[in-house]
Amino acid sequence: MTSNDRMNDLAHIRGLMDRSTRFLSLSGLSGVIAGVAAIIGAYLARPHYLALFWDDRIRRSSLAPSPIGSDHWEEHLGFLLIDGAIVLLVAISGALWFTWRRGRRTGQGIWDASARRLVVNTAVPLIVGGFFCLALFHYRLPGLVPAATLIFYGLALFHASKFTLDEIRWLGLSELVLGLVALIRLDAALLIWTIGFGVLHIFYGALMYYRYERGPAEGDLP
Repeated sequence: MTSNDRMNDLAHIRGLMDRSTRFLSLSGLSGVIAGVAAIIGAYLARPHYLALFWDDRIRRSSLAPSPIGSDHWEEHLGFLLIDGAIVLLVAISGALWFTWRRGRRTGQGIWDASARRLVVNTAVPLIVGGFFCLALFHYRLPGLVPAATLIFYGLALFHASKFTLDEIRWLGLSELVLGLVALIRLDAALLIWTIGFGVLHIFYGALMYYRYERGPAEGDLP
């Protein structure tokens, strides 16, 4: 057996071990779809978010009742919640579809043990973050919501990255950094949110797609 044969055998063994512990069928196209949906959703949500944001600023600076009134506040909030739910639904649907399609080509099931570990480790920070953001809206602190979503999402990705592709770790760290910046620049928080959930998803999704799905051998391990 030559040294090349031994190297190939080791690479094959490593691949089998990675497939048993990491979910490697995550499609980069799902990130692109999520990014596009986030950009569109942020564009539609912008006037409603700004109305709540500046209402909160004026109310706190003057210690006066809400300038836009409770009825309009609830209307703006309702639009934001529906808009966010639609963006989330599109992102999840795209992730399931493209990941299932890639899983068929790579031979890895969409709901094997590695996929379940990935979902559990991602879901816990996301669920906690979701309730935290609802509490921020309840206490009329909309300016903190973009930063909170970026931070909790970044934590979820970083925590779950050991169960999937390495790019997810860097995406998570990037989201965390943007979330911290959004805490400092509340006036630009929605723009920063759009960069995090929109631009970065498209960038990392395209990177994953061209690296793992359009390479010389579909399904090769990172």
